[in-house]
Amino acid sequence: MIIVTEEACKQVIGRGDAFSAVESVFAAMARGDAWNFPVVREAIGYADALYGFKSGFDKAGLSLGVKSGGYWPGNAAKGLTNHQSTVFLFDPDTGQLQALVGGNYLTAVRTAAASSVSIVHLARKDAKVLGMVGAGHQSTFQLLAALEQRDFEKVIGWNLHAPDLEKLAAIAKEKGLAFESVEREQLAGEADVIITITSAHESLIMKDWVKPGTHIACMGTDTKGKQEVDPKLVAKATVFTDEIAQSITLGEAQHAIASGLIGENDITAIGDVINGDHPGRTSESEITLFDGTGVGLQDLAVASAAAKLAEQQGMAQKIEL
Repeated sequence: MIIVTEEACKQVIGRGDAFSAVESVFAAMARGDAWNFPVVREAIGYADALYGFKSGFDKAGLSLGVKSGGYWPGNAAKGLTNHQSTVFLFDPDTGQLQALVGGNYLTAVRTAAASSVSIVHLARKDAKVLGMVGAGHQSTFQLLAALEQRDFEKVIGWNLHAPDLEKLAAIAKEKGLAFESVEREQLAGEADVIITITSAHESLIMKDWVKPGTHIACMGTDTKGKQEVDPKLVAKATVFTDEIAQSITLGEAQHAIASGLIGENDITAIGDVINGDHPGRTSESEITLFDGTGVGLQDLAVASAAAKLAEQQGMAQKIEL
């Protein structure tokens, strides 16, 4: 068995590796070659924490395992990442434990990869303005990944605590792009691509604010009760997701589904677009929305890649069970 630490993951897995792994597993899911198991996610009644498990099996990539972890909102004050997780990988032929892989960095990079996959396959080719809603830990990963997918000329951002946007502004400046802190309505009206990456439980972006042709990647809603955009906006958009079962129960679409604004058949797996079974965007004026709920197979895909690369590069610790 091997152990791949957080530091090793950072050194061996880049944005390109994560993008390839996530795009491939989304395609495998849509083909029926990979499937997620039911998610367990609970409030533990201590430290305001949410804890749970995401697991699955990718028959095409031969990745079997589980990510264990959750969200501890008080960690930032302790100098720790709020999201804490570890991935356990098992040999699909024997069930033996193959690897323990640090999941904190991988969770952020795989979430960013998912939104960037959606931008590649759904955003207009001429998108120039990127809007960022949220400035937490994962926002910098989201911004860096998104900037590689289109020739953006400007980044605009909104966050409840505006000074936190400075880290996004610094990245934009480093990339030679203008950055502006704006209110939500202005952001929605100007941006060609919007990424929401918050822990909100309310509509931050309203239907009438968003201009035609916008692509929205909702990346923060992964639990019942969470919400980032107006359910009427979800109903107005053409909706895509990583996994439909999660989208309707704990993703951004849960509220539009509960209100009867859309049905399960109104949501398309992005893997169908990747595989060429769905056209994706069909017009320049169409609003597309990607409901990134975060599936266990994403974690297994990037963790498997990290384990292989770390072992090849001599950065994995080998132990005997």
